[in-house]
Amino acid sequence: MEARFSILFSSFYYKKALKSGLWLVWLCGIFLICVSFYATLLLPKKQKVFYDGPKITLFTAPRPFTGLIGERQALAVRSWLGLSENIDVVLFSQDPSVFALAESLGSRVLVEPNIDFTFLGTPFFHSMVARSLASSSDVSVLVDPDAIILWDFVSTLNYAHKLDEDWLLIAATQNISHFPFHLDSGGRRWLTDDGKHIGIKELQEFLSQRSCGKLFGERMIIAWNNGDLPLHKGILPPFLYGKGLHNQWLITEAMNSDFRLVIDASSTISSFYLNELHQESYISSRSWELHGNSLLGMLYGSFSFSKANYSSVLMLFEYGGHYLFVNKNQHIAYKLGYKPSLNLWKKGISLSQMEEEIQGCLDSIKSLEETEGRLANEQSRSWNSITLSFSLENLLSIRADQNKIIVLGVAGYSYKDMLMSWVCRLRHLQLSNFLVCALDTEIYEFSIMQGLPVIKFLNPPTNISFDDCHFGTECFRKVTKVKSRMVLQILKLGYNVLLSDVDVYWFENPLPYLRSFGPAVLVVQSDEYNTAGPINLPRRLNSGFYYAHSDTITIKALEKVVKHAANSNFSEQPSFYDTLCGEGGSNRLDDNQCVEPETNLLVHFLNRDLFPNGAYGGLWEEKDIKNICTDKGCLILHNNWISGRKKKLERQVLSGLWEYDINTRMCLQTWQRNDIPGYF
Repeated sequence: MEARFSILFSSFYYKKALKSGLWLVWLCGIFLICVSFYATLLLPKKQKVFYDGPKITLFTAPRPFTGLIGERQALAVRSWLGLSENIDVVLFSQDPSVFALAESLGSRVLVEPNIDFTFLGTPFFHSMVARSLASSSDVSVLVDPDAIILWDFVSTLNYAHKLDEDWLLIAATQNISHFPFHLDSGGRRWLTDDGKHIGIKELQEFLSQRSCGKLFGERMIIAWNNGDLPLHKGILPPFLYGKGLHNQWLITEAMNSDFRLVIDASSTISSFYLNELHQESYISSRSWELHGNSLLGMLYGSFSFSKANYSSVLMLFEYGGHYLFVNKNQHIAYKLGYKPSLNLWKKGISLSQMEEEIQGCLDSIKSLEETEGRLANEQSRSWNSITLSFSLENLLSIRADQNKIIVLGVAGYSYKDMLMSWVCRLRHLQLSNFLVCALDTEIYEFSIMQGLPVIKFLNPPTNISFDDCHFGTECFRKVTKVKSRMVLQILKLGYNVLLSDVDVYWFENPLPYLRSFGPAVLVVQSDEYNTAGPINLPRRLNSGFYYAHSDTITIKALEKVVKHAANSNFSEQPSFYDTLCGEGGSNRLDDNQCVEPETNLLVHFLNRDLFPNGAYGGLWEEKDIKNICTDKGCLILHNNWISGRKKKLERQVLSGLWEYDINTRMCLQTWQRNDIPGYF
């Protein structure tokens, strides 16, 4: 700057400009440099908008943008965008109001609906983290949707990004009761009611209290660089976002794993939220979300039994115009070293030379070691069982679609992974009107913690082994009879039911086609394997996939089936055929229908090209089964006609008709690698 001024003001260039008639250009040059110089002086360093730093993406899971909560969340997002042109925002949501907000804010705000949510719309924290880790940004940040962030956030991340080691950075978010400023239309300046601009130092003085050392707070910023090392050892459990423990668990595991530098930047990042929005009381029907997170904290990782390794945490401060790391054990502060040839620790400075703020934060850390970890561990041990506080009637009213249709799946614990692949497929098809009937306590609790709408069958089969519950076994015979009783119960409550075994893969949504048959028609899958001839021959009705309309005729006919099955030593499948189509097929009308004479219920056997069973056309033997079935127009494909759960599971996983990652406990998404999550 000084060199440019000296050149322009030199008498040589002044005289030359006058002689050449360029004196106006000379004056314009002086004017522009003066404007640049004074703008540099007047605009505080922390209020500059950075363009040359790392690419930063902020990830958050907002509530719907309605009412006061929506206004505060929108303000928060605008505050983030105004920090730097290098910042993008990703909103985890499936709510229409979130899409509308993103569209209004421009291309730097995106909505990501393709993560896992519970049936009540709560996002899964492990799915949020996985999606954030898949980002190509230099720095990924998880932040609460109503957290206002100030300009020192960008400068802190700019400095952290220059480190030659992988890091995880955390910063506590303050809660305040009143914030009398508003953001200008450009989203870059905070103004008073009379339009006066408020600088970063004034805002920091207003906030006054720093939150250093609050490593176990529920509200915090968590950021990491896009490096080679994982955030922690092991698997991140399926915590529900915003329901407790997930931040504490992640930070504790990161500290104990010692893969990355763990940096507490609470003293250098200013962020806050208005606490009146966070006085949320959890009604009893949602307490299972809190209980589930507590159980997961106890079951996974070292969080519940190992003391957090606080000695690994580096505290970041700004002192004398420089960023300094503080090691609490050594009581030494270090200036930042960036270049690979330099060690991270450079030019140690005694803490006695520094301000009282640092010592106060160190005292906070010591206090945390004695209290926060113990309290968190006690919280994780406070629950040993979990219950979903919804009746069947409640779940049906919540889950049924506009045509009062429920898709019902029935499963025991040994089929938990197949159940989840089935659920994930329905989610990908944007079908939310499903309900799970749990045959045992283990699958019931598993389903709750996977965010599924689940009801526990009141009188489940006893004295059976679910580990070997395949066709022909005593378990199979008893379990199938549960399905028809559950369907009948739902029909009597006024809801139509599509019963689908969880080993049925859905290529497309079959409900519009099935619904078109109307009332008093039971639409069933044929189990006939011969490609030619009638498909409604004796005992060729598959009771693992059928659609029943809630009407008097259908209910009376199903009552007959249930009664027949209760007195039979076989599974319910023969009871379906013998009751509805007559023993030996005496009630057959043609090659694909039959009628129950007392109720006049019509039974229609589905076209096997659209609804193939596991033995039809040799489809399961095809190498490219997905494309072949798609070309044939299959709506579903049943993975039956194979003996044994393990063989069935292996066939489906290796075929590619699998939608669930058994290791991470997440549905497979388009942003994930296309690996097969294998058992084998």
